[in-house]
Amino acid sequence: MSTLGNFVWSIADQLRGVYRPHQYGGVILPFTILRRLDCLLEPTRDDVRALAEKFDGGALDVQVKRKTGLTFYNTSQYDFARLLEDPEGLRANLIDYISHFSGNIDVFERFGFETEINKLDEKNRLYLIVSKFADVDLHPDTVPNAMMGDLYEHLIYKFAEASNEEAGEHYTPRDAIRLMVDLLFAEENEALLEPGTIRTIYDPTAGTGGMLSVAEERLLERNPRARLRLYGQEINDQSYAICKSDMIGKGQDVGNIRLGDTLADDKFCDKTFDFCMSNPPYGVDWKASEAAVKEGRKQGGPNGRFGPGLPPVSDGQMLFLTHLAHKMRPAHEGGGRAGIVLNGSPLFNGAAESGPSEIRRWLLENDLVDAIIALPTDIFFNTGIATYIWILDNTKPAERRGKVQLLDASDLWTRRRKSLGAKRREIDAAARERIVKIYDGFTETENSKIIRNSDFGYWTITLERPLRLNFSASRAAGLDDKALAKAFGRGTNRAPFQTVLAGMGEQIFQSQDKFIEAVREEFAAAGLKLTPGQYRHLATALGEPDESAEIVTDTRGNPEPDTSKRDTENVSFTYGGNKLGDTGRNETLKSYFEAEVAPHVPDAWIDLSKTKVGFEIPFSRLFYTYTPPRALSEIDRDLETQIAKIMGLLREVEA
Repeated sequence: MSTLGNFVWSIADQLRGVYRPHQYGGVILPFTILRRLDCLLEPTRDDVRALAEKFDGGALDVQVKRKTGLTFYNTSQYDFARLLEDPEGLRANLIDYISHFSGNIDVFERFGFETEINKLDEKNRLYLIVSKFADVDLHPDTVPNAMMGDLYEHLIYKFAEASNEEAGEHYTPRDAIRLMVDLLFAEENEALLEPGTIRTIYDPTAGTGGMLSVAEERLLERNPRARLRLYGQEINDQSYAICKSDMIGKGQDVGNIRLGDTLADDKFCDKTFDFCMSNPPYGVDWKASEAAVKEGRKQGGPNGRFGPGLPPVSDGQMLFLTHLAHKMRPAHEGGGRAGIVLNGSPLFNGAAESGPSEIRRWLLENDLVDAIIALPTDIFFNTGIATYIWILDNTKPAERRGKVQLLDASDLWTRRRKSLGAKRREIDAAARERIVKIYDGFTETENSKIIRNSDFGYWTITLERPLRLNFSASRAAGLDDKALAKAFGRGTNRAPFQTVLAGMGEQIFQSQDKFIEAVREEFAAAGLKLTPGQYRHLATALGEPDESAEIVTDTRGNPEPDTSKRDTENVSFTYGGNKLGDTGRNETLKSYFEAEVAPHVPDAWIDLSKTKVGFEIPFSRLFYTYTPPRALSEIDRDLETQIAKIMGLLREVEA
């Protein structure tokens, strides 16, 4: 692989001066694809040319597939060998060659390949590049499909590295994909080994097709007679072109690889799949898709792919999570499984009843989350952050229903001999086997926790404390127009009221009721009158916080809350041993209040009307192991040892 990759990469040396390093990929990648297709077509080229003389259009498509088994073809008279026979006409002949591919081969236009051909010809580099590629044997017998996929991604990495781009944005490390595939297939081991097994797999962020390729490779290793139909959608033109080219080499239906924004326009809206996989971008906003997503949510309602909720526009990875949940084959049709790589934020981001929390709630209450696996850090090419594989399943086996397995595989890795970008570690075959074994075991171990779905829920309660104010009519002079309008009404002549208040002096009242009564008597004596509500607004405007004052009450005699002392707390569904989930809300919150709140703030109460339900997955907390601090005597001994060493060194210097 490295020899072949370096050889193809060396061809880029011929582009120096004409192109800058960040532009090399626009030439080398389409030429690599073209040479691969050229090698694939070589054995059937004469048959296709003969058929093209008799048929065209759809009829030719059918005849070619029947005769050669291929889903694509080229009717041009040229190939790499014949192109080199006419150096003078190379530019026109090469354009003729790429224009005679079957209609399902749209990859070259995604690279703007004809423009590059014209530029190479103008700069006298075209013949040199074509002749170099003609010497590269990319026939499947020499370069198997798996190796070809690796070659594409090797070239992408090298070109991105040369131009200081984020190479890792284009593809997912093979070791992480293999682990995800093995976890996805784990529940269907026996079914996948049956002769003639046919399954479908879908990747909404297909990239260059790495996930799809590895999935097919792993299935064929288990069952060479199985068939996996690959489906993918990709937004980036070049990645789409490479993915489609790779699928052509595998004999897949290239119509199943489609170009477009998955969030805004699901190209497979009428399909569901046996397996789904994705490694969506982290921390990338979805503003470009926002209007379409919101309209789709409105049209689809609560049962639509974005019905559960929307995450912040700054990060769209949870949209792909709900998208995959809706792309799994329905349970009544046999069910489906999905795997998606996410960073840590979807585990806990968002407050109760926020979009992210509602997404987690929907997934858990519908029992769709099968397992979450914490991966080692430093296994991706462009980031060293913690990442997690979520496994979704809508037909869990009986022992897994109503539960989620959390698996900590963060320590199961080996160090690479040479780093690739940020990738310093990898999940080797032994680690992968151990992780899958822990998953299959489905028991509580040091690395595995089995948690009931409802145990991830919590209530956000609002704690109120009573408002205590003292009152003085003398403060009326300092009221602003807004407060005066609320107390006396707009358009009312306020001067008589303010005169009466000014005449009441500096007396401080500790009771709202007594203050209102005193003001009412003074206004009545002056022939003035307010409604009960206006008296209360006036009292509030003339009040100041005072812990020694009486509690302010509403018209029903209930304490008014002091908003400055309002607090919220999260109470787990499992508090006090509650096993009823949200059904046990009243008793659980009562127990929590009596044990955790009342002893410290006796005058507080819970405003039950403000209680919200949230869901989070505190992965790190569940695996946290307390390590007691070192004893002071031990620390003192170490300090004394170090001081003795330092003093010894100083004496040597002084001597």
